[in-house]
Amino acid sequence: MVGSYMSGGFSARGFGGESGAGPNVSDLFEQLRSMLKQHGMPRAAHGDVRAAVLALLAEKPMHGYQLMAEIEKRSGGAWKPSAGSVYPTLQLLVDEGLLAQEVADGRKTYSLTESGRAATESSTGKAAPWDTFGLHDLLGVGPLPKSVVDLAHAAAQVRRTGTSEQVDQAVAVLDDARRKLYSILAQD
Repeated sequence: MVGSYMSGGFSARGFGGESGAGPNVSDLFEQLRSMLKQHGMPRAAHGDVRAAVLALLAEKPMHGYQLMAEIEKRSGGAWKPSAGSVYPTLQLLVDEGLLAQEVADGRKTYSLTESGRAATESSTGKAAPWDTFGLHDLLGVGPLPKSVVDLAHAAAQVRRTGTSEQVDQAVAVLDDARRKLYSILAQD
């Protein structure tokens, strides 16, 4: 899977840069946006919507729109479940006896039943569905690339808006981070 995205613009010479020119962080983000437009954001499985709904309703009662907005917010915009996946999941959970619904001001508000609370307690300690959904899942390689992209974003911000002294400080921090990463590999 990574190979198909590698052909989307990431090269051994950097992120869209020419040989010897070093990575061009601005190009990285443009290429990433292009890849997401071309391939689309990954879609969550029905089970992920179910887990997300149960996790959120364990915090407080909500209506469907609130659930969709909260999932989008907590995933940093990477996951925006549709009404076509949330509302059928809510109805299924009601049918299973895990949720109760109450109509107030023309809106159905959902809350966990005792059975629903027991079901959510069994998943305590697991990562929230929105925490495991995003760029690293799209690339299929884990959390390290996400950290690299976040770091590149910060470096691009310093490059765009920082003074020459701040850029020099950022280069020193990045050089130190590179050395520390290699030292991790050097450990037994």
